[in-house]
Order: sequence, then C-alpha cells, then structure tokens
Amino acid sequence: MSSRFDTPAGAAMRPQPSFYNLAWRWHFYAGLFVIPFFILLSLTGLIYLFKPQLDDLMYADLLQVPVAGQRLAADQQLARVREAYPQAVIKQYLPPTAADRSAQFVITEQGHDLNLFLDPYRGAVLGTQDALWNLQAVARKLHGDLLIGTAGDRLIELAAGWGIVLVVSGLYLWWPRGRSGAGILWPRLSARGRLWWRDMHAVTGFWGSVILLLMLLTGMTWTGFWGAQFAAVWNRFPDAMWNDVPKSGQLTGSLNNSARQTVAWAVETAPLPASDAHAAHQGHGDHQGHGAHSQPAATGSAAALLQHVVDTAEARGVQPGYSITLPKGEQGVYTVALFASDPRNDATLHVDQYSGEVLADVRWDDYGPVAKAVESGVMIHEGRMFGLPNQLLMAAICLLILFSSISGLVLWWKRRPAGQLGVPPLRHDLPRWKTAIGVMLALGVVFPLVGASLLLVWGLDWLLGLWRRQSVPSAPVA
Repeated sequence: MSSRFDTPAGAAMRPQPSFYNLAWRWHFYAGLFVIPFFILLSLTGLIYLFKPQLDDLMYADLLQVPVAGQRLAADQQLARVREAYPQAVIKQYLPPTAADRSAQFVITEQGHDLNLFLDPYRGAVLGTQDALWNLQAVARKLHGDLLIGTAGDRLIELAAGWGIVLVVSGLYLWWPRGRSGAGILWPRLSARGRLWWRDMHAVTGFWGSVILLLMLLTGMTWTGFWGAQFAAVWNRFPDAMWNDVPKSGQLTGSLNNSARQTVAWAVETAPLPASDAHAAHQGHGDHQGHGAHSQPAATGSAAALLQHVVDTAEARGVQPGYSITLPKGEQGVYTVALFASDPRNDATLHVDQYSGEVLADVRWDDYGPVAKAVESGVMIHEGRMFGLPNQLLMAAICLLILFSSISGLVLWWKRRPAGQLGVPPLRHDLPRWKTAIGVMLALGVVFPLVGASLLLVWGLDWLLGLWRRQSVPSAPVA
C-alpha cells in the first residue's frame, strides 16, 4: 500500500532520516513472506465462498431427489447404509435440508472417509464422494493447513500475523502527509509504468485495509496456536451448565477437523459430555428428556435412537442444516450441531446414546460478548452472514488482495537493483525508529509466532549487514 514506491533508486540509497524508511523496510519484509500465502488464501477463499452454488452445479445428481410421499425414518435410512456398507464406520448423519434434498452420511470405509448421499424417500444410495479430496474439502484444508497438518497451520498463522504487520506498515506509507485526492483516494489512471502500479497498489490497499484486518483477525481465531489460546481465555461458560453432566474428558472442539466444520468456534472449549453406560447396563435408562418427546428405554446400543435425536432437535427448534455426529465408543454421545450462517441460530446439543436424554443444549444466548463478536466476524469472513451480497463483497475483497499482492510484486521487480533482492535501506539515526521497534514488539507480544519470527529476521538482517560491511574493501592508506 506504499505511496512512495516511485522513489528514485538513487534516493533509496541515500535515505532521509524519517520513520517512513523504517516502515517501508518492514512493509517489504512482510510482503516478501506474506504475498505467496495471500495469493493461495485468496484463490481457495474464492472457491469456498461459493460452496453452495458450486455444490449444486457439480453434484446435482447427489444432492437433489424427486419428492415422493413420506420419508423413511432416520433409523431406516441408517439401516439402508449399513446394508450397503456393512463394514463401514458411520460417523455423521445430515438430515435433508429441504423436501427435494438427499440425506447425507459420513462414513469410513477401508480407511477412507466418504460422503454418502441417500434418497430419503426410496432408501437408494445415490453415490459417494471422497470426504477429504473433493474440491471444497481440498480448498478448505489448503486454506487452513496447506494439506500438511500442524506445520501448515502454524505457517498460515504466521502469514496472517505478518499480514497484520503488512497492513499497519502499509497504512503508514499511504498516509497523505498533506496530499489528497489523486494517487491517495483514487488512482491516476492516466499515469504509466511504475507510477500507475504504485497508485493502484496504494489506493486498493487503503480501501481494503479495514476489511482485510477483519479477515486476518477472524481467521487467526481458527489457528491452532494463537486461536487456541484466545479461545481458552474468551470462550467461557458458567460452570453450573456442566455440574450435573458426566464429562468425557474431551472438548467439543474435538469434533472439528481441517476438512469439516462440525461445531461453532464458540463451543470448541466447552466440555464434551459422556453417555452413562453404567446406568444403561443397570437398566436405568428411562430418563425423561427436555424435549416434547419421552425418551426411549435404554437398549445398551445406539441402534434405534437416530430418529429420536432428529425429533428432539426439531422439537427444540433447531433449524435445518444441522448435523448429527454419532456416538464413538460406550461413552460417546450424539451431538446435534448447527453452525449457522446467522450465528444467532447456532445450536449444539449433546444427547445420551442410551437414554436419549439431552445432556447439554448450548445456544447463542449462552455465548459471551467476545464469542458473539467472533462468530459474527467468522460468518462475514466466510460470506455466509448476509447471503449473496456477503459472498460478492468477500469475493471482491479476495480479488482486491490478489491484485494488491501482484502489484506489490511488480513494484518490487521494477525498483530492485539488478541482481539484488532490493531490501530498502535502514538507518538507526531516524527520529522515531524507537517507536517502530515498540510497534513491532507489541505485535510480537500479541502474536507470539510473529514475535519469534521478528527476532529471527532481525538477527539475519544484522548478520547480512555485518557481512556486507566486512566484504567492502577498505580504502588504501595514503
């Protein structure tokens, strides 16, 4: 977003004492690291933004069914899947979201996760899809961890943190300093060459800076290191909610993974309840739940409760679009989860697999103020909060980030000395260089991975400068 990339090369070698030079240098370092990630995140974000439209276009034969009479009960649908895939482990059930939509199961067959689509009227399997290697899942995993797990998650977090450095330093470089209008708020379209690229880079960067910061910060909340620490501090629920609930020792966030979002961010740190297997074996499974339906007696198995869980969700007003994660092990629970486009409709219910009793029911009103703000920001980030207008807005931001990244590369290429990296010069006699150090230290404290990388970059920068000074031959003594 620099407004001074058109500085002549000779002037760059003889910087005037100013805070601007230091900001430019850090903007350069941040851009050098962040731009490849920004390009990848923008492209994968564009794909995931339009998931509903792309899914309907690409998988219409799997998603759409002719309406015909009464649907099969969820337990009957489950039985049909077990008949077709007797060796599979069934993980999730996604009820149809509309009368003409298929039901979906997530299963593991011979070590592979599959999305299985079922006609809920006729019980016919419509087809399967690799749950980890379809277009949307790959885009999501690239966006979240680069397909390499924890190491990729940390790199994305580092890129997001350095992206914040890039935006802050870019805003300083853009600041008008007595200028206004052309080249500041709008580009000089009549300009040519490097000046045109500078204007386009600076102006688009300025107009997109606020929403880019929002995207970076909301994206940081999903990261495995900083995001986990942030959630541990701000995602708190009253202890009384869980006093009388048997706990599994796991968190609700264990139901999420990088390829599939099951529960909302706000409930990731909530305890994951456990089913009372002991009570079931003792024949004490006749608890009455909180819904409109009485709970069936415990059977010692989860084979006949799926429709009951669906009925419970509907009785409690959970809107269509939710998933039901099936119990895992003797202490596992059914988890009804709606990660809603409007987070005010979020719902997370845990149901005992033996008694059918609702052990916990977490809604929007249970979220704290920070969790509500983050959930709203995440929905805007994903283009889901306001429907198509939100999608188009975020698509425009993705395109803006792509253009800003490419224009930054063009500017660097045009101004760098032949055969050199073109790092802007740094002077430590600048009037406000200590302020710059303070800003960087503050960002390093707030974002520890950024702080560690800053120390590394500073060390390498110092060693490079030392090597350059030693490599310059001294003048002969007269």
